[in-house]
Amino acid sequence: MNSKKYFFVFLAVLAVTVIAIIGAGMSCGNQADPAKRGKYLVDLGGCNLCHTPKLMTSLGMELDRSRLLSGHPQDGTVSEYTAEAINEEGWVTKSNFHLTQWSGPWGVSFAANLTPDEITGIGAWSEDAFIETMRTGRHLGSGRRIQLPMPWDNFAKLTDDDLRAIFVYLKSLKPIKNSVPAPIPPGEAEISLSE
Repeated sequence: MNSKKYFFVFLAVLAVTVIAIIGAGMSCGNQADPAKRGKYLVDLGGCNLCHTPKLMTSLGMELDRSRLLSGHPQDGTVSEYTAEAINEEGWVTKSNFHLTQWSGPWGVSFAANLTPDEITGIGAWSEDAFIETMRTGRHLGSGRRIQLPMPWDNFAKLTDDDLRAIFVYLKSLKPIKNSVPAPIPPGEAEISLSE
């Protein structure tokens, strides 16, 4: 299976997971505690898959819990790809080791820092700005488009109460200063190829 097919399989699995959240509705999670419900939705939605850096352990790849939901590591680099990673259209559809960086026809995208750090995360965001971001697919509701593979359009189907719960949970996390790079538009990424 080529890398493009892996990418679309990944998106399909992620979409099914998000649909399961929507189907579960308000019957799951802790209704009385928005932060617990938010954690439940974040865990079920697979947010850590892209937004948390990974560690390789003797048991295999695991979440780096010291950097939970802090996004693409600021000291990370754009991954290098072999010639085999280029698909027939000339694009790389692949992630880095941490699964926090994705390259494809949209350019290169990096998972955002979702911790409540005031400068590099969502610490300065309001609840309304977070909900508007999830509803519109635009940064802070009116800025740049949210890049693939973030399935914001699936999260847009959640209720306001569910989105508020996610926001409450994210704001309860330990703030982590981690300045994630801006997306790189198509054609501007310098992707090294090794033979």
